[in-house]
Amino acid sequence: MHKRAHDLPSLDLLKGFEASARNLSFTKAAVELFVTQSAISRQVKTLEDQLGVSLFRRRHRELRLTDAGQTLYKTTGEALRMLRDATGRLGKSASGVLTVTTMMSFASLWLVPRLNDFRRLHPEIEVRLSATNEFKDLEREGIDLAVRYCVPKAAGSGAVRLFGERVFPVCAPALLRSGELRSPQDIARMVLLHFDDADRRFPWLSWEVWLDLVRAHGVKPAGALRLSHYDQVIQAALEGQGLALGRSPLVTRWLKDGKLVLPFGKRYMSSPADSRAYFIVTALGSASRPETAAFSGWLQGQARAAAE
Repeated sequence: MHKRAHDLPSLDLLKGFEASARNLSFTKAAVELFVTQSAISRQVKTLEDQLGVSLFRRRHRELRLTDAGQTLYKTTGEALRMLRDATGRLGKSASGVLTVTTMMSFASLWLVPRLNDFRRLHPEIEVRLSATNEFKDLEREGIDLAVRYCVPKAAGSGAVRLFGERVFPVCAPALLRSGELRSPQDIARMVLLHFDDADRRFPWLSWEVWLDLVRAHGVKPAGALRLSHYDQVIQAALEGQGLALGRSPLVTRWLKDGKLVLPFGKRYMSSPADSRAYFIVTALGSASRPETAAFSGWLQGQARAAAE
């Protein structure tokens, strides 16, 4: 049976094409849609055969949209976004589910320990938390709200600032009681806990940068432990395994509880020079949801309490 000219291609074919066009990569589209690269390639070829046009120019390690591909991509992207918005609103309004995304370190060290308070205040709202260090497209992924650590421009004009960040050495009290930590030069007798940032995305969390800022040039620690996630760095510090660089909103509760201390006092606190801060970013399609407003207001209240 031949396909009639006015029939629409299947949604799977359009989703595979849209992801490929947005990423300009069959491989990245496959990862995003949880299928194989060959499956994406077959979907695009089937769509081209049905439409009778070429959508991509395929070159060695390069994918480019044709004019027909550009036209279809603009329409398909907008149509899929509208479908996601509509189905997302229907599903959320019926279930009371609120989807939130934020960085893994902020989720584990700051947000999750406080979520029980939100559940107590709003037991009717189910929170679904997606912790990732990637900035997700809120509209496309059906996410209501994000907490992002970024510069104001990246947060957007409608974002709400929660707080900034300061960086300073922290350690377990047992290390301070040893009497070996009086100045940054005493780091030569200590083990330093490093956040292993191979791509240098967070240079202000580097011990090398901090030592330069406090003019402790040439100080070599007794040892080093490198960890791939920041929450692991803080856990190691709590266990007394060495000195870590604390981040003000993320380690405040342990400082108040006395489980972490400032070995050199408040004299050696530093801030990122590019005005980065934590911002609440709300999806346009979710701004009118009472669940979103409740969570945003609660976050701002928690931020004020932490500042006090």
